[in-house]
Amino acid sequence: MGMFDTVSDETIKRGECTDIYFVRTEEVLAREKINPLVSMEVTAAALPDTWGIVCGMADVIALLEGLPVMVDAMPEGTLFFAGEPVLRITGRYRDFCRYETAILGFLCHASGIASATAHIMCESKGRPVYSFGSRRQHPAIATMIERAAWIGGADGVSNTCAPAGMPVVGTMPHAMVMCFSVPDDAWRAFDRDAPKEVPRIMLCDTYCDEKTESLRAAACGATAVRLDTPRSRRGNMRAIIEEVRWELDSHGYPQVKIFLSGGVTKEDVILYRDCVDAFGIGGAIANAPVIDFALDIVEIEGKPKAKRGKRSGRKQVYELVCGKHRTLPLGQVPPANAIPLLQPCIVDGRIVHKADLQVARKKVLAWIGHASKEGEATKEPEKKNGKHNPPRKAPAAPKA
Repeated sequence: MGMFDTVSDETIKRGECTDIYFVRTEEVLAREKINPLVSMEVTAAALPDTWGIVCGMADVIALLEGLPVMVDAMPEGTLFFAGEPVLRITGRYRDFCRYETAILGFLCHASGIASATAHIMCESKGRPVYSFGSRRQHPAIATMIERAAWIGGADGVSNTCAPAGMPVVGTMPHAMVMCFSVPDDAWRAFDRDAPKEVPRIMLCDTYCDEKTESLRAAACGATAVRLDTPRSRRGNMRAIIEEVRWELDSHGYPQVKIFLSGGVTKEDVILYRDCVDAFGIGGAIANAPVIDFALDIVEIEGKPKAKRGKRSGRKQVYELVCGKHRTLPLGQVPPANAIPLLQPCIVDGRIVHKADLQVARKKVLAWIGHASKEGEATKEPEKKNGKHNPPRKAPAAPKA
């Protein structure tokens, strides 16, 4: 264990971070000289929402590299539905059984964050959404959280340990405002000292009414005002936001945008997307429900075999059209133009396909664009022609 009670990469790679019953299973099977050739598939019987986004597969591939196994998987960023296999491993059971705990941990957590982010992005209707939630999780996994949120479509992330290639964003904390004698001095100092490329988004609810502080911040050069605690005041959030917007407009600051944070959920995004220009979302992303994946044997020594409640035999998932899938026994002829989603990733321990962060994100953004127009997708999606308010011009992304 490290200083902060975390498990090292090396320990995970050696399969030493696992449930104890896998170690005991290895020992019993070794004594009995049993090591069958199996195929195991990862599926989720149910999802928090109607669909999910695969994430965490890069870690799974890195974990299994070098083992005598064959791995087929949906690439990161792939849309999936309940009951569809997202990963298949074929090999001698004892050669990889102890890795099940880490495999599921990688996929369940990251896919939960990416999926929740993608659903929020579908509802934002063009308003930027930033991941502000890494403080809600152990700092040792901050990189994973921000990576999953980025794949899920977030417009930026807040943690400085985010992977390279994504915008690291932020505004100012209440503590900074409180370090000055009055908020106006904090806002002027921020405007004076922050790098020129950093948007002047100023926190406006530290001491006074949100309307009052927003007007004062606008006079100090704010390009946007951030409201962070209206929920804690037990007020009518919409009334607060609309009052701030009215006063900014009527006092000659129509160009100043409104940025909402502080316990924002997907439901809040739906409620306020017509009067808010951008959202900072913490727990609803970082503490998103995990995807409850399971890894199960579906074939032993080339013969279909599964436990009760699971479908035996290796399978392939095909995309028929955007948002519509079909799962068939592996080898069965698919419909014309169907795209197989499970792709070879490891052959005899050698990686043949690596995850690509930006490609994964582009897949999700394409799906978000489609789903936002068509409505929530199911295995048999129906078009929904609901009208949405056009988005206001969003404020530039805040930067750290």
